[in-house]
Amino acid sequence: MAHKKQLRSNRNYKDTVFRMLFSDRKNLLSLYNAVSGAHYEDPEMLEIVTLENAIYMGMKNDLAFIIDTDLFLYEHQSTYNPNMPLRDLFYISSEYQKLVDKKSLYSSVLQKIPAPQFIVFYNGTEKKKDSWLNHLSEAFENLSGNPKLELEVLTLNINEGHNPELMEQCQTLREYAQYVACVRRYAKEFELNKAVKLAVDECIRNNILSEFLRANKSEVISMSIFEYDKEEEERKLRKAEYEAGVAAGMKDGMKAGVADGISKGKILAKKDAASSLITLGLTVEQISSALKVDVETVEKWIADK
Repeated sequence: MAHKKQLRSNRNYKDTVFRMLFSDRKNLLSLYNAVSGAHYEDPEMLEIVTLENAIYMGMKNDLAFIIDTDLFLYEHQSTYNPNMPLRDLFYISSEYQKLVDKKSLYSSVLQKIPAPQFIVFYNGTEKKKDSWLNHLSEAFENLSGNPKLELEVLTLNINEGHNPELMEQCQTLREYAQYVACVRRYAKEFELNKAVKLAVDECIRNNILSEFLRANKSEVISMSIFEYDKEEEERKLRKAEYEAGVAAGMKDGMKAGVADGISKGKILAKKDAASSLITLGLTVEQISSALKVDVETVEKWIADK
């Protein structure tokens, strides 16, 4: 119970180990080089423009910087979030507003702005791919034709075993992934508070982020407890939302006439249910799980409609 009380008292603490680790210019430059394939050596080339007060729904913009003529927004996520393009739209708008604050947008001279790049570093457990793209246009209702406004976010999986070339190029990122894996391993056996402390001590002994962990031990422990607990809460919330969505979809599907098809057999009923659920916005994978039918069959049913 003392553990839970400690977590509740820390609810206003929004920083993360990832953000703290890569707020160091040297570490951030190493991460940028690994992602971009560049070979810059001077950390002072990074112009840090992170918006410390850019908070939406309690979430900060993690890291933002300009190098050469490009503006990079880096975000860290421990749970899958399809709304990152919309969040990044808010962040980049704030960045541009700050950058042109003392310039006139009524001038006849075109105001130049740095080209943006949006990258999410993901170390949750839901997604298994090495990388994927999300687009702002996926959120548009009733989109016809090409979107007039678009924003593309690249997500890179930074769990152990993923993106080996990226990890090889950035030692700090690789060791961060090892630290997270260590916390999760201990969390399967011990109370979270103890698990994090054991993970920190093991990583220090094994020279994994050892200098960083020694210098920031108490703060890292506090942040890690908060992050892991928050990750578990978000996972439970997503599971509940999914189950509620499937239940509502099944109910609406039955109202749409699936009940009349049950007498014709279970396959026909499931086929009709799939058709109804897809119109309600569920994905093929969600329908497959709800109806206990393989994805290929669901795709065929939908294509036949």
